[in-house]
Amino acid sequence: MMKKPLKITLISLGAVLAVLLAGVLVFTGVYFTRFQTAGSIEKLTSYDDGYNLYRMDVKYNYSLDDVINYGITDNQTMIDAILNEALPMLPVSIKVPDFGCTAFTLTDTDGDVHMGRNYDFKNDSSGMLVYCTPKGGYKSVACAALDNISANAPDESMQKRLATLTAPFICLDGINEKGVSIAVLTLDSEPVHQDTGKPVIATTLAIRLVLDRAASTEEAVELLRQYDMFASSGRDYHFYITDATGDGRVIEYDCESEAREFVATPINAITNFYGLYKEKVLPNQKNGIYGHGRERYDAVLDVFEQQSGNYTDDTVWAALIAASQEPDPEDITSNTQWSIAYNNTDLTADIVLRRHWNDITHYGLTTNET
Repeated sequence: MMKKPLKITLISLGAVLAVLLAGVLVFTGVYFTRFQTAGSIEKLTSYDDGYNLYRMDVKYNYSLDDVINYGITDNQTMIDAILNEALPMLPVSIKVPDFGCTAFTLTDTDGDVHMGRNYDFKNDSSGMLVYCTPKGGYKSVACAALDNISANAPDESMQKRLATLTAPFICLDGINEKGVSIAVLTLDSEPVHQDTGKPVIATTLAIRLVLDRAASTEEAVELLRQYDMFASSGRDYHFYITDATGDGRVIEYDCESEAREFVATPINAITNFYGLYKEKVLPNQKNGIYGHGRERYDAVLDVFEQQSGNYTDDTVWAALIAASQEPDPEDITSNTQWSIAYNNTDLTADIVLRRHWNDITHYGLTTNET
């Protein structure tokens, strides 16, 4: 009679151990390639201020469709969708990013097409080059601001390394193997939140969508038309997209339209104002819902005019330098965090952090090498 309780206890313990073992195996299976991804992080610069450039190869198979189909209705559900895909089963929190910036396209005298991009934000941030090879999609490299996930020094701890697994979904600009490059820039209008019955896509997810699936600017435009846009973080945004043919367009959600109509406007440069309403924007001032930053746009076009007929890589950098900004704690779109010259023809990216103009990191997408 004394052996029965012991037998039941042993059976119960065995069941518990089996469940725990199954849980460990599931966790290991899910996180094996995620740990490989975190282990691929490499530090590319060493600045005394602690804000540096890193790179990472995304080795886990993410599903962008699962993120979008999660059901994004606000900032929290956007974050939940990203964390559910990148860091399942782990308690992690991230901030929703803001974006300033300047972007432009230029075709040099050799026929190479470039996109220049300044990412401006008042808070200093490390940058991460994120290399993705999605199943059934195009390989790409994109840049994420690590301050937005509280991981400016991801090599300091496993917690910060794991936080960077969200990087594919928080990138602010990038280029894919088809020569399509994209950047997001902030606006001063009310945040768009379309509700027409289409699937909802949030700001940075639109960048991942274009990089993974668009082979041209036209394809990117048609892709984005298929979604309702939700502008995250309480700010409004537009996207600048170029391709290997030099087709540069700004994608906007018309601030004068009650339905926030989707509009793609051909333009060779843009900052933080509506390209759709360029004539309503004056330099060195706020212009209501139409935005600001016209003086940076003008500075880029001045460089283009001065060097007309002799465009080179130096022209791209001259324009980036002309449009760059020093820190201003009162201006969210000040303080150029990084400047990138994407070459849509050669599939390369040259990166400078925080106006260290003589310290350029070169990256080649074809070889995935710096």
